[in-house]
Amino acid sequence: MEATMTPLASGFDFDIWMTERLAKVEQALDRWITTNVSAGLDHGAPAALVQAMRYAVLDGGKRLRPLLVFAAHEAFNGSNDGVGAALRAACAVELIHAYSLVHDDMPCMDNDVLRRGKPTVHVQFGQASALLAGDALQALAFELLTPLDGSVAPVIQAQLCALLARAAGSAGMAGGQAIDLASVGHTLTEDQLREMHQLKTGALLHASVIMGATCATPSANALEGLHIYGHAMGLAFQVVDDILDVTADSATLGKTAGKDAEQDKPTYVSLMGLDASKAYARDLLQQALAALQSSGLHNAHALQALAHMVVHRAC
Repeated sequence: MEATMTPLASGFDFDIWMTERLAKVEQALDRWITTNVSAGLDHGAPAALVQAMRYAVLDGGKRLRPLLVFAAHEAFNGSNDGVGAALRAACAVELIHAYSLVHDDMPCMDNDVLRRGKPTVHVQFGQASALLAGDALQALAFELLTPLDGSVAPVIQAQLCALLARAAGSAGMAGGQAIDLASVGHTLTEDQLREMHQLKTGALLHASVIMGATCATPSANALEGLHIYGHAMGLAFQVVDDILDVTADSATLGKTAGKDAEQDKPTYVSLMGLDASKAYARDLLQQALAALQSSGLHNAHALQALAHMVVHRAC
């Protein structure tokens, strides 16, 4: 079944929208990784540590999570209210994502040597530096959400920190990774696989959407729709990732292809087969678009386009 909401029909230029916001994120990350984001003072951090942090974050990645923050924030009538908070939230979720990749790639976890088309951080800088860089990126994410200059209201700071912490912690991304490591060589049921991916990948993608909305003034109905959208997109992203692991090459992915099968990890493709996995991803797209349609949001073009982009990478 084809998706019923098509971004292009509205005249919305997704490429321009995405290019402008990617530039904002890249510039902010470039600035904030080397300066104290709370007080605007020099970090005084060791140069080698900063170098590893910058290597882990800059000049690579799809930046899907920051784009979801912006899209959800702007869905509320295109309001500019809280745009400073939205930029900080967008960069914070990317820092958490980057730290998780640094740690996941290490020999004690997934033991990968390629990420975003270049050697992984532990290959480039050594395991100790990679571990510290990941730790520092995680801390910086929360520093970024709590500026001391009054630009973000204290209640919004607290809400954003709570959302991000829950998504990244034991009941979110870290918990999902623990399940993933414990599941190697085992066959999971569809419910177990869904739970693992909703935590490992979906929690941070869902949080990106809700953090963007938090920087605006969401109605209860709109927020409910965004919750459904975020959960559907979080799971769809992982289903598509499982598909691409067996259909794309390393150059296209920017990371080592075929590692899931090589490491005997449970995936949607191994459980359902390739064609059924593609059909499931398309169904999740439908769920996400239907949630937007029922939310009452009038400026959800970017959210629609991002949903199409996630699924159409492979389907």
